[in-house]
Amino acid sequence: MILLTGAGSGIGKHLAGALAQRGHRVVATDVNEQGLSELSMAYALTTYRLDVSVAEDWERVFEAAERDVGPVDVLMNIAGVLKPGYVDAFSPRDVELHLDVNVKGTILGTAAAARRMKPRGEGHIINFGSLASLAPVPGLSLYAASKFAVRGFSLAVATELAPHNVFVTLVMPDAVQTPMLDLQAKYEEAALTFSGPKPLTTEDIERLILDKVLPDKPLEVAIPTFRAALARFACTVPQIAARLSPLLKKKGLASQARFKKERG
Repeated sequence: MILLTGAGSGIGKHLAGALAQRGHRVVATDVNEQGLSELSMAYALTTYRLDVSVAEDWERVFEAAERDVGPVDVLMNIAGVLKPGYVDAFSPRDVELHLDVNVKGTILGTAAAARRMKPRGEGHIINFGSLASLAPVPGLSLYAASKFAVRGFSLAVATELAPHNVFVTLVMPDAVQTPMLDLQAKYEEAALTFSGPKPLTTEDIERLILDKVLPDKPLEVAIPTFRAALARFACTVPQIAARLSPLLKKKGLASQARFKKERG
């Protein structure tokens, strides 16, 4: 059985439907109950409300899923939030939100899954990072901080769990055409998000998960290849990346303006 968080919209919602269509037993979770209701009306799957930042919610959902559907073979930690902003404009709530959902949610979910998968000697935990897990992104520093944390955590626990035949995969996509991208279009601070050729689609993520991640269980995967290489370079040589940032921002602002115009 596959349990997904963040299934009320965006990548999580698309993947939940795609997996259910292919005959997988799916448990879809989110705090967005309307999105879950839409999923349950369209596909044969099970839904539960889950606040990923609350440990008790994780225990409740795992217990219910195991009772109603069966053992969780795959956990996909997809739930995430992003609010663009410069450091001098952060509110305490902005900081808490990024850390609670993106970091704490991933950690609590991974821990809950590991407690069940490790004794069984099998399982696969798929954590969603971002290219912002690899490179600092001015204007999205809170998001980048949270996704750097997800990467460090995922790589560490992958080594812990490997002897028990429990695999951990970190998925790091570039910008994906979802409501999160629509949100970023409204903020000049998010210009670098739009500096690539074009956004990925949820279908791109579906193919990545179905064709590579689930069958091969890689430690980490980042797409698209060129942007991933650029992100790794930016992290390795931040001084050069800082010099390139104004050029990328200029390109991003132009693409962002076109994106907003196309979206009406």
